[in-house]
Amino acid sequence: MKKQLWATVAGAVTMACMGSQAMAQSRDLNVVSWGGAYQDGQKEVFFKPFNATGTKLTDEAWDGGLGVLRTKIKGGNNNWDVVQVESDELEIGCDEGLYEKLDLNKIGGASRYLPGTTHTCGVGAIIYNLVLAYDGDKMKTAPNGWADFFDTKKIPGKRSIRNGAKWNLEVALIADGVSSKDVYKVLRTNDGVERAFKKLDTIKGDLVFWKSGAQPPQMLAAGDVVMTTAYNGRITAANDKDKKNFKMVWKDTPYTMDSWVIMKGTPQKANAEKLVEFMGRAENQAKLPKYVRYGVTNAAAAPMVDKSLLGDLPTNPNNLKVAFAEDVKFWIDNGDKLAERWTKWAGTK
Repeated sequence: MKKQLWATVAGAVTMACMGSQAMAQSRDLNVVSWGGAYQDGQKEVFFKPFNATGTKLTDEAWDGGLGVLRTKIKGGNNNWDVVQVESDELEIGCDEGLYEKLDLNKIGGASRYLPGTTHTCGVGAIIYNLVLAYDGDKMKTAPNGWADFFDTKKIPGKRSIRNGAKWNLEVALIADGVSSKDVYKVLRTNDGVERAFKKLDTIKGDLVFWKSGAQPPQMLAAGDVVMTTAYNGRITAANDKDKKNFKMVWKDTPYTMDSWVIMKGTPQKANAEKLVEFMGRAENQAKLPKYVRYGVTNAAAAPMVDKSLLGDLPTNPNNLKVAFAEDVKFWIDNGDKLAERWTKWAGTK
């Protein structure tokens, strides 16, 4: 009797698992990016053309955060297949087993991509800067750098920054006189962290926080802020699409790279690899700067980009030479404790 009972239970469990797996396999491939003008561009360049190849594709937007990915994987309810992540999310998520290991041969081979843009768990999607942005039609005194961003006497009014420690601590120190080449050396000390937060205190009453990359140009357009940090591609997209006269300051701005990852255990792994390979083709990547001025990662794509767009790309030598690279290891080592410190600081505004 017991044997019959356990056989019945085992059979039911097996059928449920098979049913669940079949449902997962029957759903469309799901890709997740950052929304707004950037994702609108991705739809035109990547998602719609890939759909036309015969593989059904849906797309969603998110605001980032390892906690979201951890919950999806560890909770067993993941419905995301390909996700665009920031550099520290790539490293930590890979170590935690949140992503599939990439077979570079299935996404075009390592030689297709620029040096430093491939990883065990991901491949570079875009290279971009966090710039200082303002409305050229409204600003009487144009800011020259981060010192002006923090000078409310010279340029009064609200200013906006991303709600998080990353990049804000760097620019605060630069505004306080630290050279961009020394900023992470200083930030690795307790005194450096205190100095950064103390500098942020000086404009705390004039700060508005943004969460998604679509918000800074919206805030500028509405006149909610006089200046903002922003992703460079969002600013040029607003200029192109909405005929704005937003300006950017490139000096002492951090640049970094986002990557595509494939979520661990996805039943759509084969199709996910096909999508990543498709998005990595030179002829496809070269079309993206028309919509958003981000740097490409395919080695052959850069010469194919419209020459009239090159001045606004992070990879333009004139922009690159005045910017500085994000120290990914610093944020891997210190991100959690600084995020906790930031939450307490921002919450007492």
